[in-house]
Amino acid sequence: MKIICVGKIKEKYFESAIEEYQKRLSKYQNIKIIEVIDKNYNDINKSLKEEAELILKHIKENDYIITLEIEGKSYNSLEFSKKLEQLQANYANIAFIIGGSNGLDDTIKKRSNLAISFSKMTFPHQLFRIILLEQLYRNYKIINHESYHK
Repeated sequence: MKIICVGKIKEKYFESAIEEYQKRLSKYQNIKIIEVIDKNYNDINKSLKEEAELILKHIKENDYIITLEIEGKSYNSLEFSKKLEQLQANYANIAFIIGGSNGLDDTIKKRSNLAISFSKMTFPHQLFRIILLEQLYRNYKIINHESYHK
């Protein structure tokens, strides 16, 4: 499983939280985090296109792509854990994609097999990486019938 993210983590407290969840998740799943450079041109479309090119370099043909988008399908934690369990039974390679501050280019959205939304609110991509990792950790606890703080 991999998470492809636009942008780098700059704050130590975000890095610490990410490391903690990766450590917790290692019991269940190896999660590789791939960071691509965020582009900040005055032309948003140019930025999105260049970010898309960088993202596509890390996607394999057999990857099941899940994009994180405000317009995506919403799940509660139980529904998401069932969906993840089903996907892992059918696909060897799952890749989550977190866009940068301008979102994702249409080429990435079209390549996506599933677009999901954690909220209609906008989150900083650094924080959202932690939210995704926490939900993945929660999902594995649910899948394995282990207790987790509600």
